Amino acid sequence: MFHWIRQWWDTWNLRAVILFSLFLQTFLFFSAPLRKRTANSLVTIPIWLAYNLADVTAIFGVGLISKPCGNTLGAYANPELMTFWAPFLLLHLGGPDTITAFALQDNELWLRHLLQLVVQLATSAYVFILTLSSNNQLWLPTLLMFISALIKSTERTHSLYLASWRRFRDSMIRKPDPGPNYHNIKDEYSNQESGLPSRLEIVEAPNPEPSAGDNNELLPDVTAGPNPYLLEAVYHHFETVKGLIADLKISSSERDKSRSFFLKLTPKQAFLCVETELNFLYDILFTKTALLSAYHKFTPIRITSSVSCFAAFLLFHLMDPKHKFLHHNIDVEITYALLLGTIIHDVIAFFVIRTSDWGLVHWSQIEVKNIMEGLDSIPSVDQTTITWFFFAFLPRVILAIFAFILWGICFMIGYTVKVVLFMLIIPIMNRRWSGCIAQYNMIFYCLHPRSKKWDMLIGNLGLTNILDGRKYVKTKQFNEVLRDFIFDELKIKSMEANAIETAKEFCSAKGDWVLGREGGCDNLLPYTLHADYDKILLLWHIATELCYNTEDNNSENDKFREISKVLSDYMSYLLIMEPSMMSAVAGTAQIRFRDTCAEAKLFFQDTGVLDKEEDMIQACNSILDVHTVVNPSTVKGDKSKTVLFDACILAKELKKLDNNKWKILSKVWVELLSYAACHSNANSHGTHLSKGGQLISLVWLLMVHLGLGDRFEVSERH
Repeated sequence: MFHWIRQWWDTWNLRAVILFSLFLQTFLFFSAPLRKRTANSLVTIPIWLAYNLADVTAIFGVGLISKPCGNTLGAYANPELMTFWAPFLLLHLGGPDTITAFALQDNELWLRHLLQLVVQLATSAYVFILTLSSNNQLWLPTLLMFISALIKSTERTHSLYLASWRRFRDSMIRKPDPGPNYHNIKDEYSNQESGLPSRLEIVEAPNPEPSAGDNNELLPDVTAGPNPYLLEAVYHHFETVKGLIADLKISSSERDKSRSFFLKLTPKQAFLCVETELNFLYDILFTKTALLSAYHKFTPIRITSSVSCFAAFLLFHLMDPKHKFLHHNIDVEITYALLLGTIIHDVIAFFVIRTSDWGLVHWSQIEVKNIMEGLDSIPSVDQTTITWFFFAFLPRVILAIFAFILWGICFMIGYTVKVVLFMLIIPIMNRRWSGCIAQYNMIFYCLHPRSKKWDMLIGNLGLTNILDGRKYVKTKQFNEVLRDFIFDELKIKSMEANAIETAKEFCSAKGDWVLGREGGCDNLLPYTLHADYDKILLLWHIATELCYNTEDNNSENDKFREISKVLSDYMSYLLIMEPSMMSAVAGTAQIRFRDTCAEAKLFFQDTGVLDKEEDMIQACNSILDVHTVVNPSTVKGDKSKTVLFDACILAKELKKLDNNKWKILSKVWVELLSYAACHSNANSHGTHLSKGGQLISLVWLLMVHLGLGDRFEVSERH
């Protein structure tokens, strides 16, 4: 029996590895774009498995080829074909264009990937050189595939290097500016103090001419046309704010330009802008798209790779290997599958990238630049004008027109491919992010606890967060009502924040700014002032839930009621389930949450609510029925950090506001969301781009564009 298994493995091991590697590449190519559009673990886990198995499979396959150990079974009976497969595994090590890194940490390992590439290239080259001495008739197709594989693998390593934190930060830092020459002008100041004339009083610095980057009015008017106008403006502002992910700051002049631009937008346009910018950032950090479309010096190299692969296919087909390897037709079919799979990937990737936002932006910029350079070079009207027109300007115009026609054809083909392969088959490909808001409710969690033994078991296995996410986390769609309300609230603050100092004050508000502007809310201010953010958030989360479940729907306030509920559960989710994103403001959130949950479970058990498995409405009513005359901190002291009955008191105060309470609550929750967005870790926003994205990331970037927050610095002219 074991002899039969070993013989089967010796016959099919290399074939199985080759086909499995091709399957992994195809799966990653089509499924990787889903990562930024959904946070469903049923989608991300298979992509994670395929991503980690792809490199291992390619390395293992090269190892099998390099050490046949005298085996003449299966694919090893065809040493020429076996050598021809080696560059395909090297090409698979480069990965598909749609994914270079699964997480940000993978970008930091670019040096390790470079070492793997060098080792695998040396091993494959060693196998290829050995076959040359045995009159390898497939040496030319193999060499062509080596060229293509080397280019693809180098592109991935280069993409990882460019997306690494230090290199990305360095690319955002401007050139050194030493300022005015102190040694040369210090005497001028001495002359001024002594009353002598000075060059500083005579010579005026020339005013620089305005450019597209210095004048916001030169940006396209987004109200004058559809998305192409908006896309050009989005890319301009993205070049300004993308350094935020590397913890850099924006100058006050750039803040003013961005702020004046975004104040003119509608809520739909504003959120479309930040969604597109986050898509740009995702492509830079996790794919090859930015490298292949933005850096046009790589275009000839990519064309060389595709042409080499196609030439290898033609040569292999013309050599008619089926006649030579008559007894091993399966190996020839596998070879055709590898060649056709690689060519199909290249063709689809070309059209998809050319029709992406990157392709549209950079193509338009280059073509306009070429024509404008031609117009700027027009000589004066003399005898050389006709000669210049025919030999300089006219070829440039013809080339631009030809390029425009070619691009139009590519765009139509690419758009058709995207519609057929993605939008019709996978509807979520229309999204720029998941469009979902996670919901985590503390009272629901306390009403549905696990058994102590089961909780201890999954805790020891490290599965608590994963299973909690499946059981207690729900999702809701991000709708237009919530979008417009958030933008309007941020816009109100932005219009008042002319100075950077005022913007920083708004950023530090945790509900108190809203309550201070609303009448009759003075009794609510103590619940937002002089307290840690995690305590404030849990207080208002429980109070919102108590009010939500103990009142009937009111059509007049239904919009604000639902907004308050959605944002309350979302902020609770971020605080408890995403502590890395809220690390700057979380404080003792986990301790406070556990103490509050322990008190809630004990209270539900004492009142019989937990044993009867009552619903949320009765559980909330039982909490509000408690007489809270004495301050809870007076009874419990400082040891326990529970806020359950403090929230009960807050809920009773909110009920006194009658119909106006839900509007005030919704405004408070937007302010709490804004505070968390301003004080969140910028790196965490980049991390969640590959997990479907987060609403807080959109708000964070939108606030920066509206001039709110503490990410700005005052620029001084020399």
